[in-house]
Amino acid sequence: MSVQTPAQRPRRSIRERLFGNPMVTKELRGRMRGARAFIVLTVYLLLMSGFVTLIYLLYVGTLALTGPSQGGEIGRVLFRSIVGVELFLVTFIAPAFAAGAISGERERQTYELLRTTLLPARALVGGKLFATLSYIFLLLLAAIPLQSIAFLFGGVSEAEVILAFIILLCTSLLLGTVGVFFSATTRRTLSASVLSYAFAMLTIVVLPLGLLILTPVLGGLITTYGPTLSGTVEAAIYYGVGLLIASNPMATLFGTLLLLSDRQVAGGFDITLQNGGVIHLVSPWIPFVIFTLVVSAVLLWLAVRRVDRIEDI
Repeated sequence: MSVQTPAQRPRRSIRERLFGNPMVTKELRGRMRGARAFIVLTVYLLLMSGFVTLIYLLYVGTLALTGPSQGGEIGRVLFRSIVGVELFLVTFIAPAFAAGAISGERERQTYELLRTTLLPARALVGGKLFATLSYIFLLLLAAIPLQSIAFLFGGVSEAEVILAFIILLCTSLLLGTVGVFFSATTRRTLSASVLSYAFAMLTIVVLPLGLLILTPVLGGLITTYGPTLSGTVEAAIYYGVGLLIASNPMATLFGTLLLLSDRQVAGGFDITLQNGGVIHLVSPWIPFVIFTLVVSAVLLWLAVRRVDRIEDI
């Protein structure tokens, strides 16, 4: 009987590679078999629902004191609050599910058994990551009915919902890949969890605080010294702030939504400099998607190389 070479074997589709991966089947069955997954989903939706109710009551109470607001304002407030809390919750959930993906196998003393199978390292790491992202994707889908409540009050467009969902997906991909990477490079789940949460807090909390401090300073610098600054320096400041915003999920989310609601801009837009020149910028979600895809691909490649390395047992 002739043996097919790798070049002669039929190429499998992406769907077959993902769902035909035994690691994906194992992880999804194990994750959804117990009560933990459903408890997390229930608590997640309860927290989201309680927060939506609280924001609505606070906003209605504020209107009772200040008078009626512009049409659709309550819808925009509810939508941005829901998406912001959803991003914050995903930040805590993604590392928790991804950090023990590979280090947990070491702690259960099943890692060496997995490495003796015919399953390649890329299938092992990719299966772990895909199973983690599948559950996070389920959480994002489950919260869409809560986001749609904002449509009852108006002020929210379909483009805002789609772009917010894309940003949430990319953030989940980045944090999930970070968790799998640290899980592959450390031997303990606790160490992987600490490193993953440190990265998540740096990107979600620390960088936005730095942007809140830096943006008014740079804005005042441009306003005060704009006429004396060269066009190159002023353009560099705008591009630098834009890159800082695009490197942070929270800043990207609210920057994109503000541009979409205030300027109706989802792609590129122009800014006029103090000297009369014009520069072209893009909405933060575009460089953010590129940034997360590149970083995730690099971290996934490094994790595969780490798992594929022969270790001393």
